[in-house]
Amino acid sequence: MLSRREFIKLMGGLAAGIYAADFVVPELAAAFAGKAKVPVIWLEMMTCSGNVFSALNTLHPGMRELLFDIIELRFSNSIMFGEGDQAIEYLFQTIEQERGRYILIAEGTVPTKANGYYSLIGYYPGGRPLTSLEAIKLAAGNAKYIMSLGTCASFGGPYAAKPNPSGSKPVMDVIEEPVVNVPGCPVNPDWCVGTLIHLILYGMPDLDGYRRPTMFYGKRIHDWCPRRQHFDNGNFASRPGEEACTYKIGCKGPVTFADCPTRQWNSEHVNWPVGANSPCIGCVEPGFPDAMSPFFEHLPDAVPLGIRASTDAIGLGVAGAVTAGISAHLVASTVSGRIGQRLIGGTEAKPTGLSDIVPGSTGNKRIIKLKPAGRDKQIGLKRHWKQLQVNNALPKQKWYGALIKYLPKRKGR
Repeated sequence: MLSRREFIKLMGGLAAGIYAADFVVPELAAAFAGKAKVPVIWLEMMTCSGNVFSALNTLHPGMRELLFDIIELRFSNSIMFGEGDQAIEYLFQTIEQERGRYILIAEGTVPTKANGYYSLIGYYPGGRPLTSLEAIKLAAGNAKYIMSLGTCASFGGPYAAKPNPSGSKPVMDVIEEPVVNVPGCPVNPDWCVGTLIHLILYGMPDLDGYRRPTMFYGKRIHDWCPRRQHFDNGNFASRPGEEACTYKIGCKGPVTFADCPTRQWNSEHVNWPVGANSPCIGCVEPGFPDAMSPFFEHLPDAVPLGIRASTDAIGLGVAGAVTAGISAHLVASTVSGRIGQRLIGGTEAKPTGLSDIVPGSTGNKRIIKLKPAGRDKQIGLKRHWKQLQVNNALPKQKWYGALIKYLPKRKGR
């Protein structure tokens, strides 16, 4: 069987163009040989269905291999054979009969206004409407893993953009169970299928501060963009279609984390927005589209090291004038190469490293899992009690976030 390290390298190979069927498919086939297929519920809520149809473009493995050899798709609004009452009955059966075994893929936002009636997926046996709000809570409770697929499910996306009349929220804001966010508008097929396979074979992947798999969202687009040299040289496009850096016409690559420059789209990995002379719009980031709009206007000022500097100056090589007393090398690497992970709206990068909290912890101590996976450490919370206000009745996710915020840094985290 493929080791976890080998699998991550394999997914990286896809990004580098090593995706020939005679290499990838046999490796995955061997990994799943003799394994029972994993039940999957694919729940589409307030969505354009762009993510499920993007995922259908997966090539290695193709959708045929995925459906016949790897998963058992029990429910899907778009591609299942059953419909109406039969489909909803099968959904309820899967939730009960496959408790703790199935993977829930949630696509789209969850409308919360008007008791969730802005989004219905079917009807209960008695004729009462089944809302997406009810369905996601029912399905999430018994799921082994939950994937929030697409930017709408992960962070709200277009359906939660202002003025948001339906009160749409991302999945993680309406359920207490932990999720894996796989954003994109739409998602790249590899991000979807790669995360799903990782969950099946190895469990939870390494996640960043926004609960995105680092194997796909761990690199900043700006640092891997083939037009980075244009940025450094101050060679900017003035309109879409010009073969130069698209930063001045709205590229959000400096604050966007995804492997689009190397993975590209779609199943054949042939191109991506900047390659087509159009700016990246930052569709995988929280706050999209509001925080990234207008799409064709460049980013606001950057604040590296707490010193305000015009982003116009960064690409032109004059940032050193703003930071007198700091070495030119530090300025160049910090301002030009490592602006920071979050510049939109003055937000800061969120810390990572705390992967899970072990159930059954009692008293003023909690056992937490530290990365790399498998390392457990018991942390005394007594001296943090005043800030945390933790008690056993507090939902896990809430004090999980509190732990990340308040616990001191330790080696291995």
